[in-house]
Amino acid sequence: MSCRSQYLRKVNYQGDGLRAGTCWDEGDLAKPQILIDTAHGDSHPGSVHLGRLAEEAKLSVAECRGKAALYAVTDMCDGIAMAHDGMNYSLVSREIMAFMYEIHALASPFDGCLFMASCDKSIPAQLMTMLRLDLPSVQVPGGAMLSGPDFMSSEILYGAGDRFAKGELTQQALSYFTMNCCPSPGACQFMGTASTMQTMSEALGLSLPGNALVPAYSMHLSRYAREAGRQIVANVGHDLRPRRFVSRKNFLNAMIVHAALGGSTNALLHLPAIAREVGIEISPEDFEDVNRRTPVLVSFKTGGQWPTELFWYAGGVPAVMRELGDLLHLDAMTVTGKTVGENLSALEASGWFAAVQSYLVNYRLTADEIIKTRKNPVKAQGSIRILKGNLAPDGAVIKLSGVDAAIHNFQGQAKVFDSEETAVAALLRGDIGPGTAVFIRGEGPKGSGMPEMLRTTEAFWNMPELSKSVALFTDGRFSGATRGPAVGHIAPEAAEGGPIAYLEDGDLIRMDVAARRLDVVGVNGQLLPPEDIDGVFAARKAKAPPLPAKADTPVLRLYKKLALGTDRGGGFGL
Repeated sequence: MSCRSQYLRKVNYQGDGLRAGTCWDEGDLAKPQILIDTAHGDSHPGSVHLGRLAEEAKLSVAECRGKAALYAVTDMCDGIAMAHDGMNYSLVSREIMAFMYEIHALASPFDGCLFMASCDKSIPAQLMTMLRLDLPSVQVPGGAMLSGPDFMSSEILYGAGDRFAKGELTQQALSYFTMNCCPSPGACQFMGTASTMQTMSEALGLSLPGNALVPAYSMHLSRYAREAGRQIVANVGHDLRPRRFVSRKNFLNAMIVHAALGGSTNALLHLPAIAREVGIEISPEDFEDVNRRTPVLVSFKTGGQWPTELFWYAGGVPAVMRELGDLLHLDAMTVTGKTVGENLSALEASGWFAAVQSYLVNYRLTADEIIKTRKNPVKAQGSIRILKGNLAPDGAVIKLSGVDAAIHNFQGQAKVFDSEETAVAALLRGDIGPGTAVFIRGEGPKGSGMPEMLRTTEAFWNMPELSKSVALFTDGRFSGATRGPAVGHIAPEAAEGGPIAYLEDGDLIRMDVAARRLDVVGVNGQLLPPEDIDGVFAARKAKAPPLPAKADTPVLRLYKKLALGTDRGGGFGL
């Protein structure tokens, strides 16, 4: 057994004394020392239950003759941060959490790490840390929230304030939805970014098979925490470190699963950032290629039919990987010390699939109603498309789920805003009409920290007269729960002098999803040849005033100074 702690205690006996001050005895000091680091806190439902899971894992570490110490770095919730400047901290929080997890792991003599998180930024932060460290590590996704009545989820409150203000929602209805849409701990019940990143952890092979999106209110999740405690002690014993087995195959598997599940566009930020930790480059075009050849197998809420808890009962990520079969790299290694293919065979042999699927009897459903086959998919291709053109030379992202096919070939006049707040205010005043190309700029990583535009997309979605005739474009990003025609990650962003910085009201915009194009094709509503458009934008650039300054704090200034482009994950360029 290779124990970092056993080396360090030979040169730092004071460390032993300080451990003893936390009620360790001499026998504990001689054991493999395991860091259990979680996103536990009262911050939101995805983190509030992780302390209990950590205690379960701590018990099984002790059963396996290890000694665990519990640490925590809690996370923020984008749903709580929505509609105010708190959203600017969302993406930067991923980087800061990764730094703190790294500090916890390396500032003390730990031999292995067990990480636990449920949600958008904490899971990628932990996965980044796992690949950054040279320590055996396992990640435990924190599971899925129970659905409310009639499969209600937290999405029902998106735009609720606007509907209430317009008299479309009574105070009693608003109160009922508020108190019943999030009835348990766990990640939100739809395939938003939190649920997406849980599935990415498992598809990468960095968490135990079947762990992603376990119903968080069930004992199954506690058992996964216990099993993860046993696994990390075994991995310390075998010196099994993620940097030694994670390869491009693992990331290709994750992208294929992402396409099959119709996952959040935020994975296009998180997976490249995680891959950079081991020197693997993932481009937007890699996602495009995978989506062209991968069918969608599950119709998830928000735009589809099923909540995430029922997905797990249908067999979860293992059932999807089993169905995808030869599309995957089944020889990719995982934290179990076995390949993906070996893990799937072990689940089959143990009766795991039959056991979890038996719960569907309670809902009068069968697994194949939820997870479709390759012969009968929800869609023949994944929903992610990468658009390029004179407006997005380095690319932009659109997710076609929930986007009316009629708008795939869109032309409209631009209406340009320098913040989400001004765009929403104009929308609520009735200043935006059908056929408008709404632009929100200055919201990329270097502009304001890259907040989500969920407030805007939900406002549009709740205006049927606009939701099928207006398209939203931004250098910011979108929630995994976004519905309707929304194009994000436009690069280069405005703060880096991308063409979006010089766009003006009345410019004519054309989006052709089939051709993967996003272009300015005219000025003042009049079509112009491409060379004339280039001349117009060159002249605007030469005399353009600086973009309006955004609200700043030291951590946001640090992030904006160091942030990479969205095509490289939007992380610190260190």
